[in-house]
Amino acid sequence: MAGSRKRQDVVLFEPVFTSKAMKRLDASIQKVAEKDVTITLLGESGTGKDIMARRCHELSHRRAGPFVPINCAAIPEQLFESELFGRERGAFTGSTERAIGKIEAASGGTLFLDEIGELPLSLQPKLLRFLESHRFMRLGGTAKLAADVRLICATLKSLPEEVAAGRFRADLYYRIQGITFTVPPLRERPADIEPLLDYFVRHCTAQHGVAAPTFPKAVRARLATWRWPGNVRELRNLVEQLCLLESGKRLQPTDLPPVMRSRVPDALLELPLSLTLAEVTERYIDAVLSSEMGNRARAARRLHVSARTLVRRRPTAAGVVKGP
Repeated sequence: MAGSRKRQDVVLFEPVFTSKAMKRLDASIQKVAEKDVTITLLGESGTGKDIMARRCHELSHRRAGPFVPINCAAIPEQLFESELFGRERGAFTGSTERAIGKIEAASGGTLFLDEIGELPLSLQPKLLRFLESHRFMRLGGTAKLAADVRLICATLKSLPEEVAAGRFRADLYYRIQGITFTVPPLRERPADIEPLLDYFVRHCTAQHGVAAPTFPKAVRARLATWRWPGNVRELRNLVEQLCLLESGKRLQPTDLPPVMRSRVPDALLELPLSLTLAEVTERYIDAVLSSEMGNRARAARRLHVSARTLVRRRPTAAGVVKGP
């Protein structure tokens, strides 16, 4: 596993996960990574779609080439064409020299269009033409240039809904549809919380040169039952906050943000329908353990089972203490 020095460029070159859902996703990505097919990654904001795009690039035959990301939601519409296709000197007022666009920079590698649902409608025909011909022109230029890129897209928007609303071209949608994967939200893969937590602690303390706080079982239990509306990004930001403000400290649940201290386990407010009955039971047991600060004896009394039964049902539950 590796990460860059700048926080905004954190990359898990070996994605951190232990959940079955992410293992299935990774296995599927490995099957298609070597093929030059377009991949579209769906999922909520902060789930790690960019990480899986990078994973696909590094498993492909293009791994020695560039991986060029572009956030379609972060570029003003009037600058987008220049950013994507490049520009010639004098293409517009203030353009004093030639600039290489992201497509040209990605030649021989992978172009990752994050939040492609935000791509300006006026540029969509030009992107479609490039995908069909692998040729483009810089803004203000007349020469047709070639670029060999593999396209990976990501979006949190529903592209069929955007097509129906007239905000996304149907022909471009069908061109990029290719193979589609959904990156599940963190609340649906709680097994990944602890490994991600430990990874971010190691990364953050190394980056900022601070002593790592200790995350005891009671704190880990509370984190395990949080719903994580901001997904992996929210967990990363929380870890950074705690590492900087509570460095070297043995944390208590009271050190967590107020919204996370509630004794009502938010993770139970919206359970995914994909869970089995056994998984729902495990979630409920973990939630009760969390609300009892990991005290197995008290949790057993609330559940009206023996402590031995609780141990048998959840032998590795996070945050468990024997306690009276």
